Amino acid sequence: MKKVFVLLLSLSLGFSVVSAQETKKSELHQRAESAFEKGNVASARFHFIRSFEDYSKRGDFKSAMECAARGTALYYKENYWKEAFDLLRRADQEVDASGKDAKEKAALHYIITKERLAMYIKLRKGDSAKDQIEIMENQVNNAADEALKNDLLYNKAVYYYSFGQNAQGNAVFKEMATKLTASKQYDKVDGVYQTLIANARKSGNANMVAQSYSNYLAWKDSVNTLKRADEIGALKQQIADNEKVIDEQDSTLTTRQAVIVGLCILAAALAAALVFGGIVLLRFILLTRKQKKMINLANDNNALKAKFISNISAQLNPTLHKLDEKIPEVKALLQFSEHISQLSDLENTIDEEVELEDVQLTSFCEKLVDDIRGKVQAGVTLKVNVPNMSAKINKEYVSHILLHLLNNAAIYTPKDGTIWLDYKKRGAHVHQFLVSDTGAGIPEEKREDVFKPFTEVKDFTEGDGLGLPICKQMALKMKGDLEIDTEFTKGTRFVLLLHS
Repeated sequence: MKKVFVLLLSLSLGFSVVSAQETKKSELHQRAESAFEKGNVASARFHFIRSFEDYSKRGDFKSAMECAARGTALYYKENYWKEAFDLLRRADQEVDASGKDAKEKAALHYIITKERLAMYIKLRKGDSAKDQIEIMENQVNNAADEALKNDLLYNKAVYYYSFGQNAQGNAVFKEMATKLTASKQYDKVDGVYQTLIANARKSGNANMVAQSYSNYLAWKDSVNTLKRADEIGALKQQIADNEKVIDEQDSTLTTRQAVIVGLCILAAALAAALVFGGIVLLRFILLTRKQKKMINLANDNNALKAKFISNISAQLNPTLHKLDEKIPEVKALLQFSEHISQLSDLENTIDEEVELEDVQLTSFCEKLVDDIRGKVQAGVTLKVNVPNMSAKINKEYVSHILLHLLNNAAIYTPKDGTIWLDYKKRGAHVHQFLVSDTGAGIPEEKREDVFKPFTEVKDFTEGDGLGLPICKQMALKMKGDLEIDTEFTKGTRFVLLLHS
């Protein structure tokens, strides 16, 4: 019944009231969708969970529950079952604390319970799945929503077919087919019938093949009759409409002449519009081709520029090392050349796997903070909040990123300020490092550009602006991400998220 299960799930999307398009998606939600489309499961899951939390704070609980369900699905897709159940539990708690009335809460809980049902079906836990069906029935009754009742039919059919309860599945399917037929969605019913027959043949169940095929033929005959009746009714209505038009136009000769003249004028106007439209379309096609060529040329040029800059960097290095490195300009050029080479290597090897090792986090983080102790201003407090545990990480990349962030914090944190290095375990294989400071913070309009290289021309002796882009590339290469926490308002906080 696997094909039936998949088809019913796809059809249920047409009836479900849980539609993510009803509300304008937030920026976090859009990031989650984008990462999902690119196949980046970890990043998509992280942003769906952030979207769930963000929507909950805004009071948009329907969107919050949808994002929680999406995040859950991406957890158990990689067999993170405990994290998946924990996220659904958090979602239920948010609904309970939402202050909504009983009907609204029931509809919101239904979204979460449906995802929990999908998990138990995938785990092949029939009793637990049955419990979820009963809970969903109560929620639908409490919500008093007809659309939810339709959605429940599909989920019950999925449950019955998944656990071999074909008789019950057939009964629910018959009810679904009746509703679809009544709404003239004939193609959907036909598709489900074809799948049932094919599945019965595959299982070798002759009785089920005969029964399904007989029911299908009977339904097909009835639908053909309905279609013919619809067609005849439509033709009769069209004839009646045409006769009415003819009667109205035939009332006087003047009216008919006016109609003819009007039609001629309209035809002339349409012809002129078509000519004009053809000219505009032709110009648009030519412009589009030109723009496409320009885009391709720009992409080729960018690739050649990157290669050219990398080659220049490689050729300049030996010459620069012969100069006096104590001269600020020479030192800046050497650092820029090294950064260019490093950024190029990271971009060219972004899909290669990185090696992981067990690292004792407390000593690792304390050493990084000790490295900047002599660089901070007077009275600045350094804090390390890291549990006594180990984690599998790429020590070279993580230490580079954290040390760069700490050095930046040391530069921009005024005297008597505070710098933190925190670690939080977000899941069985999810790690989060946070570097925070009480500096002036990064202006909102510049946050999107801090991870982009070459966004401004500046004096290299004051820095080349490639430090954070390199750190971002390292994070992405480790299948993680580096972002600015926009909700932190006491200064600046960078969040490094890793998956091992």
